[in-house]
Amino acid sequence: MKFIDEAKVFIKSGDGGDGCLSFRREKYIEFGGPDGGNGGRGGNIYVQGVKGLNTLVDFRFQKHFRAKKGVHGAGRKRNGAAGKDIVLKLPLGTQIYEDDELIEDIVSIKKILLFEGGKGGLGNTNFKSSTNRAPRKITLGEKGYEADVVFKLKLIADTGLIGLPNAGKSSFMKKLTAAKTKVGDYPFTTIVPKLGVMRKGDSEKIIADIPGLIEGAHTGTGLGFQFLRHIERCTSIIHILDVAEKNVVSNYKTIRNELKSYNVDLKNKPEIVVLNKSDLLENEDIKKVKKSLMKITKNKIYIISTITNDGIDELKEVILRMGL
Repeated sequence: MKFIDEAKVFIKSGDGGDGCLSFRREKYIEFGGPDGGNGGRGGNIYVQGVKGLNTLVDFRFQKHFRAKKGVHGAGRKRNGAAGKDIVLKLPLGTQIYEDDELIEDIVSIKKILLFEGGKGGLGNTNFKSSTNRAPRKITLGEKGYEADVVFKLKLIADTGLIGLPNAGKSSFMKKLTAAKTKVGDYPFTTIVPKLGVMRKGDSEKIIADIPGLIEGAHTGTGLGFQFLRHIERCTSIIHILDVAEKNVVSNYKTIRNELKSYNVDLKNKPEIVVLNKSDLLENEDIKKVKKSLMKITKNKIYIISTITNDGIDELKEVILRMGL
């Protein structure tokens, strides 16, 4: 299923039905009086979060949603039926914007009324009084509410994997979860965020693999910019670094600066640092890299290899305890 995390759609709730102008006409009944029924309300627009859905692809081609109109009232005091409602199914974590203003944040499976349908009009029966026995007054149904809205998905995950391209995030993701991530010996193997669940006994963590960030990502450079917002919902961060790179410290600073520049709150999220590809260096060289990192960060640093599985089991235990 193609990953789409933003969609613009037109939505309109149903118009209310008109009230009816009618008088009772029956043989042998003189002055039957008004009997016009009320119009039905227009259909409502609801939104509802769905577990297991992590794309807005359903809104890529269908972009117009109109609820049904209410049925007009009729004689013999018959009220019109209400228009059929529409329920839009959205991934958990979807935010709904109208004119750049956030109007709903879908974080549960509870059905939420987004736009109410127009009220039905009143038939002339409602205007009968002691001084007006034959009212010819009715009201028309109210118009439904219409708007162009934007859906923006921010994946809900416990932990986000971040790092430069080719740091080994996808390989690490496969060690933690059963997610089918693409792995290759070249940058940007991950071009869309991937979700996976890491389980151990009764404990589980939802992991999000975020496409590789590069310098300038917060300004739109590279693939990571459009996916930076998915990190905002993560409660913690796992920062993957290639220990065999020449400028590990510089690489760490680059990603931290991108997070801070995009949203200053991201730098305050709990973070652990993971030095991957330890099988490519001698222990002494790895210790030097770790010591250099310890000078610029107080976060815990772990050393692993997704090839030899060194350090993986220990790190799994750490991840399960993160955020508790």
